[in-house]
Amino acid sequence: MALMAIFVFLLVAALHVLDSMLDLARKRGSLSDAQLKLRVEISEINKEASLLSTPSTFAQCAKLKRLAVAKEKELAKLQQSDIKGKQSLHDKYGKVLLGAKVLTYGLLILWFWSAPVTTVPKHLLQPFGRMFSWRGIDAATGHVVVGIIPWLFLTSRVSKLLSQKLVPIFLH
Repeated sequence: MALMAIFVFLLVAALHVLDSMLDLARKRGSLSDAQLKLRVEISEINKEASLLSTPSTFAQCAKLKRLAVAKEKELAKLQQSDIKGKQSLHDKYGKVLLGAKVLTYGLLILWFWSAPVTTVPKHLLQPFGRMFSWRGIDAATGHVVVGIIPWLFLTSRVSKLLSQKLVPIFLH
């Protein structure tokens, strides 16, 4: 019975790790080669323009500054198009992951509806024993019988906390 509780925890944790990875990828984004190339060009043009800031080379400096502004506009357009494409991709993955979560939770609830997930000694759940108990106390062992819904609630909170803290560390 304890193996089933661990199985449910690992399954829920895997779903939360995938969700955290998707959120992290959405927040980070990524720079394409074209964006990196434009950023390097802009910085080089700005360096050249700062070197030509004397009155005799004013025309060349102004020309380079206009070129840098044009490149920055091109970079902004490129970033906007990338953001739109990636946002729709992340939304699709997010919907698939949400569907997988709903399906997984539903199947787990149906599977364990009439059976306890695990039994835990009474002293471990002292103030909250009634919240976690499914059918009260097992008469044979005197342990609290934990149902699927409280177990899913508990494991989802714990796995969400762990995934938010550990995923950025491992994917950094």
